[in-house]
Amino acid sequence: SAELCLLPALAPLLPPLPGPGGPGPAEVGLGALPAGLRTAVRSLVGDLDSLFTALGLREESFAVGALSRVVAAELASYAPARNRRRTATNKASVIFVDRTLDLAGAVGHHGDNLAEKILSVLPKLPGHKTDVMVNMVELTALQTSDETCTIIAPGCLAQPNDPAAKALWESFMNLKQKEAVMEARRHLVEAASRENLPIKMSMGEVTPEQLSSYIQLFKNNLKALENHCGLLQLVLATVQTLKHPQTSKWDNFLAFERLLLQTIGDSEMPSVLNQLLPMIKSYNERTKDDYSCEDFLVLLIYIYSVFGEIKCGKELDIAEEEVKKALVKAICDEPEPSPLLQKIT
Repeated sequence: SAELCLLPALAPLLPPLPGPGGPGPAEVGLGALPAGLRTAVRSLVGDLDSLFTALGLREESFAVGALSRVVAAELASYAPARNRRRTATNKASVIFVDRTLDLAGAVGHHGDNLAEKILSVLPKLPGHKTDVMVNMVELTALQTSDETCTIIAPGCLAQPNDPAAKALWESFMNLKQKEAVMEARRHLVEAASRENLPIKMSMGEVTPEQLSSYIQLFKNNLKALENHCGLLQLVLATVQTLKHPQTSKWDNFLAFERLLLQTIGDSEMPSVLNQLLPMIKSYNERTKDDYSCEDFLVLLIYIYSVFGEIKCGKELDIAEEEVKKALVKAICDEPEPSPLLQKIT
């Protein structure tokens, strides 16, 4: 029996539920939702049914959260889904979870996983939600420092026809970052050896510069490039992620989150907000290592999500007001607000 956990993370599916005077969360059905949201739920149910049909699943649905109950109920009563469940042979438990019940999970920086870092820091591949653009200029004779160079088509992570690349991606997802980077070096060395390239295996810690030097060996050998193109794209993604300024910020986020979880029993919310306050800097005061306005919004969501019950009082009001003032000033001082900040303001 397979277990599949589905988190409805689509923005249109996360509206506030009806407030006082409206139906309570337990009573909310599809008819109580706005027209646009009803359409989105029906569309999601149709897509899920298509997925389960392709997998040959007869599902048993569970729901955590008001909106998840609506989706699960619609799937249960959806006529094509009922027909499918009569004939499907594979059993599965499907758990629908409202993402609003786990905002800490959505904004947290989890552990030491290279795949998650690659997917977070590299730009998205146009037209795709789950793949990224890998800059391939390093494998060409083109000399440019422009990171947005569009002369060379980007690489990506999906390499279904390259067994070595597929195995390496599995390592990125399942191993700790240090071990995954060592796997990248091992795959590169094996590929270079098969192509009789003059590679010197070095021991010790793997650096982005070392991986780049190995990649350079393939640069002027078109046959080797063709044979190992998928693997080279994944290793280039690794190099670009390790060198990316966002990666050090990721580690800072993770350290802050771990420290917060360790001290959460001893700290009150006002003291945490007061620690955060000096870190909120306007555009002209920030260095590349400082948090941006969006970073602080993510941190605040994480803090309020993991804190649970928060004691109200004058001290909390003062601390929150100071943080609000600092954030508003920082947002107003942005010379080119990001699309997210523009949407919020």
